Amino acid sequence: MWEPGLVSVDYREKLRPAAWVWATASLLGCGFGLILVPKSEQLALVVAILATATLAGLLARTTPEVTVRDGQLQAGRARLPLEFCGAVESLDAAAMRHAHGPGLDARAYLCIRGWIPTGIRVAVADPRDPTPYWLISSRRPNLLAEAIEAARAEQPSATQP
Repeated sequence: MWEPGLVSVDYREKLRPAAWVWATASLLGCGFGLILVPKSEQLALVVAILATATLAGLLARTTPEVTVRDGQLQAGRARLPLEFCGAVESLDAAAMRHAHGPGLDARAYLCIRGWIPTGIRVAVADPRDPTPYWLISSRRPNLLAEAIEAARAEQPSATQP
């Protein structure tokens, strides 16, 4: 998280699943076990535990992180130097729904999670990059947009010696 006045601007957010996603994964894991109840209750219990643990592990392992640090915006495994970040737009739930629905450009980079209704759109200002913008889910889109703007303002200009 960044604070005004610091030399190094940092922002970090893990796009963790919502509680209902964890509950659904647990119910799905238990459902795998229920299939085997007529065969063996012990086997059903073991399968339910293993399936639930596997699903929880997959959810945890695939949780992306969004950071603004060291002159870069990172969303998941992708990195964009702040010098190539164009306009940053904070999106409320309705705008985000439109942005990753009918308003989506197929060339855009997406780091979105369906359980997070808000996010940001960052224009890509690199003329060699065919990606027009990044669309990133965020529970705190205003703070993320401010962190990007603050980090860009702290970067030395390319025209300075």
